[in-house]
Amino acid sequence: MIIDRTIRPFVVYGEDPVLTALEKITANKARIVFCVSEHGHLVGSITDGDVRRWIAAQHEVDLSRPCAEVANTSARSAPVTATPAEIRLLFVGAVDHVPLLDEHGHLVAVAINRSDAFRVGRHEVGRGNPTFLIAEIGINHNGSVDLAKELVDLAQGAGADCVKFQLRDMAALYRGGTGSAGEDLGPQYTLDLLSRFNLPAEQLYEVFDHCRDVGIDIMCTPWDAPSVDALVSYGVPALKIASADLTNHALLTHAAASGTPLVVSTGMSTEAEIRESVAVLRTSGTPYALLHCQSTYPAPFKDVNLTYLTRLAELGDCPVGYSGHERGFHVPIAAVALGATIVEKHFTVDRGMEGNDHKVSLLPGEFAEMVARIREVEEALGTAAPRAVSTGEMMNRVNLAKSLVAARDIEPGEQIDRAAVDIKSPGRGLQPNALDKLVGRPAIRALKAGDFFYASDLSDAVPKGRDFTFRRPWGLPVRYHDIATLTADCTPDFLEFHFSYKDLEIDPASVFTERLPMGYACHAPDLFQGDFILNLASEDDAHWERSVTELQRVIDLTRSLRPWFTTDVDPVVISSVGGFTTDRHVPQDELPDMYARVAAGLDRVDDSGVRLSCQTLPPFPWYMGGQLYCNLFVRASDTAEFAQKYDRRLCLDVSHSKLAATFLGQPFSEAVELLAPYSDHLHLVDAVGVDGEGVQVGDGEVDWALLARQLDAFAPGVSFIPEIWQGHVNDGEGFWVALERLEEWF
Repeated sequence: MIIDRTIRPFVVYGEDPVLTALEKITANKARIVFCVSEHGHLVGSITDGDVRRWIAAQHEVDLSRPCAEVANTSARSAPVTATPAEIRLLFVGAVDHVPLLDEHGHLVAVAINRSDAFRVGRHEVGRGNPTFLIAEIGINHNGSVDLAKELVDLAQGAGADCVKFQLRDMAALYRGGTGSAGEDLGPQYTLDLLSRFNLPAEQLYEVFDHCRDVGIDIMCTPWDAPSVDALVSYGVPALKIASADLTNHALLTHAAASGTPLVVSTGMSTEAEIRESVAVLRTSGTPYALLHCQSTYPAPFKDVNLTYLTRLAELGDCPVGYSGHERGFHVPIAAVALGATIVEKHFTVDRGMEGNDHKVSLLPGEFAEMVARIREVEEALGTAAPRAVSTGEMMNRVNLAKSLVAARDIEPGEQIDRAAVDIKSPGRGLQPNALDKLVGRPAIRALKAGDFFYASDLSDAVPKGRDFTFRRPWGLPVRYHDIATLTADCTPDFLEFHFSYKDLEIDPASVFTERLPMGYACHAPDLFQGDFILNLASEDDAHWERSVTELQRVIDLTRSLRPWFTTDVDPVVISSVGGFTTDRHVPQDELPDMYARVAAGLDRVDDSGVRLSCQTLPPFPWYMGGQLYCNLFVRASDTAEFAQKYDRRLCLDVSHSKLAATFLGQPFSEAVELLAPYSDHLHLVDAVGVDGEGVQVGDGEVDWALLARQLDAFAPGVSFIPEIWQGHVNDGEGFWVALERLEEWF
């Protein structure tokens, strides 16, 4: 069960229109909202069924009618002070959401009947959420409040979601209080450590206050009933029950009665004992998780038995995790792959300090490495959705796969027989598995031997170019060899040459025979001979110098094209100027120096007669079918700051910047508002997720109507091209589709 105090998604006011209730029911995916008065008092509940019944009873449906007319005023509710066990009794039939009211009848929380997740402080824990990573400080502070605070700071810096401590009331916990005489050697050693290292509640509270100040969640293990009471009184968001207390049903019951979520370790226990304790936890109604654990220090790898995580999830019907005492951090990473949604590892500054826990603890750097690897594994796990081809795979498919191509010249209307089709690389056209669909169809266009067949050859029409109408100059991305094909049926305002490094060696006089009645722009290559990527942010002086030289070559070639076009406007030169890394994104505090290095490189370039524009970039750019990390021109705020500080202009690539906004959790509209005023050129193209670039306009996540309004306001008259990936194939089919769609908004 989850107690959710973020009630906004569940609340409508009595005077709100019914349409608002429907929208919230859809948005919160709970199929219910709660109707409150203007003062926040509960009026009733509204489910999608309530709305359907109300609609059926109306002669004329008016969704502007107030929600109060639809609300079920007999909805079950409970006081916010009710115990989990009392609330659980209200989950009857289809009721999975119960409103919780304060003493004045105000709606203050919603109890949700879920066993697969619960909240700990700032984090929702369980299926579908990032792994909850706990740095177990325990008593590794060795009795020092200052060391405890230092460990908290280091854990937060290492990426932990939560730090965990232990609290004992020695008089309540041990027979004879703190005395150790007469005990066996093991208990005597433990009691001696605790007598010197145990922090009492008041001192732990000081550490907890520090945790809240630095923004990291806290948990604590109570070893006895008075400690439970002390922790609940403080308000810790969750209690950890140690493996040693799994069979202590009295402590479990006492802790559960507080309603505080419990995370329970299962080391040192048999399956029968786990079953018994799960029954106690279920009866309590308190949300809980079970941690698989091998309670030896250090645990031998042969005894860890991670596969039991699956069984534990079946027994507990709850989130499961892993509490590790083995050396290293590779086992917790494997646990995440097997379904662990919580990982707990001991944390220290020195494994040589006194105490067993230090010996099996991770140092701050090791914990940070574990966090990074777990987050990567989470990304890699993905979902069980039907397999789709990734952006990088799509690029490699073009390079490496095979296509159906014409084996001979084919005339329009001619029936395509098997002898007319070959299977050849690269994979630009129809995949070979479409052969049976193609053979027997009449050709809808003329093909030369070696031409690719495309998906449109399986239909009755091929999109064609035409003259389009826009409020701003529009152009087409071209290579030298496809100018004639792409301009056969239209005259764009300009052409944007997308150079490869080999194109830089071609004499324009060998390409053009007459002046073209339009303008032009040039896009610098990213990749140059010898697998060299242009990077003006490089700290390697030789790489930086070559980047300056290669960019100058592009600018010089751009100027040399001027006689072949009728334009009087200086051409735009678009370049991705660098900031790439191969293994990770760099820390934010390194970016100003990297931008300064880029600016210094740009100052070395003679860009007279052109408008040099730095292209906005995605967080995970693709190069030759592989992915890098990009650090510069990704975040809208520092990109705009660079443009202003160094008096530079931008090419706003909509796909790149949309991917960046998604990655950073920023509304794309905010990014556009920052970037558009500094933009001299636009690449209009859609995007999906954080690395799905080059997507056809309207097939991704960009709100094109809003974007058009923003660009009219912040970048009026700025030129654009449709930068659709593989848009040039089949005589520009992808470009024509994009331009048709863009006419609606631009």
